[in-house]
Amino acid sequence: MALQQKGMHGTWASRWTFIMAATGSAVGLGNMWKFPYVAGSNGGGAFVLIYLGCILLIGVPVMMAEVLIGRHGRQSPINSMNEAVADSNANSRWRSVGWLGVLAGLLILSFYAVIAGWALDYILLISSGDLQGINGAAAGAAFDNLLSNPGRLIMWQTLFMALCVIVVIGGVKRGLGIAVETLMPLLFLMMLMLLVFAFLKGNFEAAVNFLFSFNLDALTWRGVLEAMGQAFFTLSIGMGAIMAYGAYMPQDANIGKTILIVAFFDSAVAIISGLIIFSIVFATPGIEPSAGPGLMFISLPVAFGSMPGGLLIGAVFFVLVSIAAWSSAISLLEPCVAWLMEAKSISRAKANLVIAGTAWVLGLGSVFSFNIWSEYKVAGFTYFDFLDFLTANIMLPISGLLITLFVGYVIKREVIDFEMQGTSDKVMEVWQFTIRYIAPFAISLVFIMGVYDKFFA
Repeated sequence: MALQQKGMHGTWASRWTFIMAATGSAVGLGNMWKFPYVAGSNGGGAFVLIYLGCILLIGVPVMMAEVLIGRHGRQSPINSMNEAVADSNANSRWRSVGWLGVLAGLLILSFYAVIAGWALDYILLISSGDLQGINGAAAGAAFDNLLSNPGRLIMWQTLFMALCVIVVIGGVKRGLGIAVETLMPLLFLMMLMLLVFAFLKGNFEAAVNFLFSFNLDALTWRGVLEAMGQAFFTLSIGMGAIMAYGAYMPQDANIGKTILIVAFFDSAVAIISGLIIFSIVFATPGIEPSAGPGLMFISLPVAFGSMPGGLLIGAVFFVLVSIAAWSSAISLLEPCVAWLMEAKSISRAKANLVIAGTAWVLGLGSVFSFNIWSEYKVAGFTYFDFLDFLTANIMLPISGLLITLFVGYVIKREVIDFEMQGTSDKVMEVWQFTIRYIAPFAISLVFIMGVYDKFFA
């Protein structure tokens, strides 16, 4: 068994490039439009503490497992998993884990590009001044106008997908590496600028109270499960992205320490986003805190439109959202592209066009779900709702669970020892205990509750 594999795609220029790439993959729309509201409505500081604990006990261990498999194989998630299965003399059925993650990533990319297109549209919409002094009803109408126009949605979807192709087509160092080394510092700089604006012009105190007031009475067992689910999904686990990025990780980088830094940055972005968003929301009379598209594309435009200098800051905010979406989307495109290059021995350019084209076509169903196909539902699902539920509630939890079981019980110990060199015995003991017992149990709960909520609640 060859413990040191040689990959065809290259490696990151440094450990910090991997950290920026993995953080870019993890930071996405969920950090901005879901976590802050869920935290505030589930006990504030009490929820945040539970969430951070779940990050350490679920997110970080599983992310380490994905990176371990990726770095061992030095290939796409599909072939890295094949390599790990073969080297461990395991049942060939374990190979399906790689396929499941990559397929989930492709499906997510197909509708994620559509949603990211909304943010691109709002950069121009808010910059034009059309949202100056707008009220909630008018903001809702503006958002409805966007969703009801398939041509407009397809235009932005196409532009966003093209931006992803431009990055991924350059390869690991000249494309992905340069992109994350540019985009992530820019994202952090813009967040700092928006945080200063929120502190000076928004209701910063109300935002702090909403996010961090320690209200145990508001934290229910349902809130604890929400924390588990958010900790699992926020780090891009189970969709092939982290395994693919792990394949390009330098061999001398310590997996545990590196992933802890990624988790810290991801959590920091979620918390800072909450402070920015709710400082602005609470500074505007008549707007209630919420989550999802309603917060991002209705409540915030109303708030920006009523504040001095708000339209400029609003445009900057939607640029920030677009960058976060872009950095996540390229991590979803890369695993499929890497596999197609390996399987068919074709160029990166051709592989990009095939995979991006496939995701674009699949995304048309999501575009039409908001307009011409909105009346067509199966079991209560539109096409978009079905893909969202299938990936988030079925495919990702199963993929994450299988990864924990494979690394916890199946993969050969010598593979683990080789990839985890430099990790203390105590950390190894804690990691292996969590990957064998705590993470599988928690992910199973997330999976069961996700299905229960949809069909039986």
